[in-house]
Amino acid sequence: MNSGLRFLGLAVVLALAGCGSGSNTNATPPPPAGANSAAATDGEYIAPDSKGVQTITVSESPIPDYLELPAHIEPDPTHVVRVFAPAGGRIVEMKVRPWDHVEKGATLALLDSSDLARAVADYHKARVDNEVKQKALARANDLYDHHAIAEKDFQQAQGDAQMSQAEVDAAREQIKVFGMDPDRATNQLRVAAPRTGIVLDIGAASGEFSTALAAAQPLCTIADISEIWAMGDMYEKDYTAAKPGEAAQVTLNAYPGQHWAGRVSVVSGEVDATTHTLHLRVVLPNPDGRIKPAMFGSIRILRSSANGILVPASAVIREGNHSYVYIGKGNNRYQRRDVTLGRTVDGSMEVVSGLLAGDIIVSEGALLLRSAEQS
Repeated sequence: MNSGLRFLGLAVVLALAGCGSGSNTNATPPPPAGANSAAATDGEYIAPDSKGVQTITVSESPIPDYLELPAHIEPDPTHVVRVFAPAGGRIVEMKVRPWDHVEKGATLALLDSSDLARAVADYHKARVDNEVKQKALARANDLYDHHAIAEKDFQQAQGDAQMSQAEVDAAREQIKVFGMDPDRATNQLRVAAPRTGIVLDIGAASGEFSTALAAAQPLCTIADISEIWAMGDMYEKDYTAAKPGEAAQVTLNAYPGQHWAGRVSVVSGEVDATTHTLHLRVVLPNPDGRIKPAMFGSIRILRSSANGILVPASAVIREGNHSYVYIGKGNNRYQRRDVTLGRTVDGSMEVVSGLLAGDIIVSEGALLLRSAEQS
């Protein structure tokens, strides 16, 4: 009986040992609590939220090489008029203010002018004298026809009449130079706008005295800015890239994201001795007047073009001196790949090495993968 009990006990022990050995061989332990869903498998990562990840297929495309020049805006000097009073006098009223738009012939200022008053008086005296001389000529002509005076007296009357008429004409022209109607002029001088344009600045105020063309500065300066110049400076080494006639693109700090197309009008014929640069001009139409003198911007000229790979800047992650992208492997799996970058072109980045045409990369959401990889 004792031997039977010992045999039964041994059988139970062996059975329990056999069950424990099978559990260790076939069962897989469950993942630890809180394990990340983007776990690495041979360098591949599963996106924790695939909704935020977008991919594109890489392809080769022409990559332009631009010459970028800082630029500033100037009006065409031949369209800028510095307005001086044609005669001296006291300024009664300035009719314009800086940045007013004026039409040709509009009143800019009114002056009480002794010069104009003197010219008007000379004109009226010349007219009176001319009337007397014309009547004397008529009498002399009648007398000469009746052989009542000598020929020399008749010729003298003719000469006096011609001289008096010339004095009237000269006096009229003097008043016209002042911009006034000779038959309606008074001592108040009206200074008119010589052309349509924008008033850039004012150089006088009501109550001041103007010394006409000898004044230190003009009453005002008017510029026609319907056509404007974008001026840039380039170094000698870039001279061959900016020949006259080359297409150019102008951007302005005042209008981000906008550009104006034009062509290089002229390149200066000599190097600036101070900056050692060449001046370059691009002429731009400006019918709405949005481009203002003294604005800053840049001029872009295409220097060359070559095929390469461009990717969105959002696809590239930089860490120190290293840059990488994520390659799509299918089934929401992505793999990190180091790349070498080149130039930045309009918000995209040139990839010099690390990618081939046809590769699928993450264009949006790369930071999600980076966060999952590091967690």
